[in-house]
Amino acid sequence: MKSMIFKMLVAASCLGVANSASAEITSPECIAPARPGGGFDLTCRIAQMGLKGQFEDPIQVIYMPGGIGAVAFNLFNTKRTSDSNAIVAFSSGSLLNIATGKFGKFDENDVRFVATAGADFGAVIVPVKSKYQTLSDLMDDFKTDPGKIVVGAGGSVGSQDWMKGALLLKSVGSDPRDMRYVAFDGGGEAISALLGGSIEVYMGDVGEMAPHLEAGTMRVLAVMSGERLPAPFDVFPTAIELGYDAEWTIMRGFYMGNDVPEEDFQTWATAFAESYKTDEFKKIRKEKGLMPLELHGADMDKKVKELIVKLRGIAIEAGLIEQ
Repeated sequence: MKSMIFKMLVAASCLGVANSASAEITSPECIAPARPGGGFDLTCRIAQMGLKGQFEDPIQVIYMPGGIGAVAFNLFNTKRTSDSNAIVAFSSGSLLNIATGKFGKFDENDVRFVATAGADFGAVIVPVKSKYQTLSDLMDDFKTDPGKIVVGAGGSVGSQDWMKGALLLKSVGSDPRDMRYVAFDGGGEAISALLGGSIEVYMGDVGEMAPHLEAGTMRVLAVMSGERLPAPFDVFPTAIELGYDAEWTIMRGFYMGNDVPEEDFQTWATAFAESYKTDEFKKIRKEKGLMPLELHGADMDKKVKELIVKLRGIAIEAGLIEQ
């Protein structure tokens, strides 16, 4: 069954470009489209530290807040379309904003996605005493009467967390608009509601479950990754392997302007591909709370654009945007 997002640990393809930077990349920088701190800053710091030595000069982190990424996206579609020195941090939330038109008139075809920094993955979580012992138990109810199940997460309708539930419903032919969804201010509040019985299913992230696993208060029915994750999460089946085409990667990565010369785009892609192999990059990624997702170059660009098209289709079906 075709996965929605990407396979973990994609083997880096040989792009035939040397490690040293192109002569056009003289002042490498990573644009964090927000204020210091937070996810975009974290993403740029992984590039800054993880690609150390790939360029003659260190990567500088530049902050460009505005519109949760919209200001930077528009700048790199107007004045900096051919800037070989700069990569811009994005997240899965950025991709959803592109899909739903929240970044304005420009879309995914107006930039090039160059590499990933790492990822977390969606998870379907219930209280340990839930009547839902398996994902199939839950999906049977989603198929017959999705409105009777109270689903909650730390995001509003149309957010990443809402989209996880929408994908599950869609995988069994149910309308995402029928989902009974409760939005919370954050994951911690949603987990409290789950344990308190206010909601029955929490659409969370598997990474945030690590400190809760030993407590034995919650059960992970499935993770929304393309393949089984490394320990300690390898005990959890994926929704895909159980027969449900529902995958959600909380991806962090980088894009560039659409007019960047191919040689320079490849130089950046190769810099990431070579860094993925190093113990230092793996250490930095782990310290920043991310798991391996190693995509780069043309393959990365193609898959992200395919994902955005699919997200746009789901958003249209759910009534979030007009066709």
